[in-house]
Amino acid sequence: MAEPKKIKITQTRSIIDQLEKTKRTIKALGLGRPRRSVVKVDTPQIRGMVRVVRHIVKVEEV
Repeated sequence: MAEPKKIKITQTRSIIDQLEKTKRTIKALGLGRPRRSVVKVDTPQIRGMVRVVRHIVKVEEV
């Protein structure tokens, strides 16, 4: 069985002065401070969350 694709999500900016929806999405992704990274399985749900915070995060394929 093939290993699922993964993406590395890195927070590049602070969540100060962001909308509440953006703050909740960042927390749900497991981030919270600039320059923190998490590796997640590349699913449509994760991609949707990344789209909400695309101005705050950087995404790379792992």
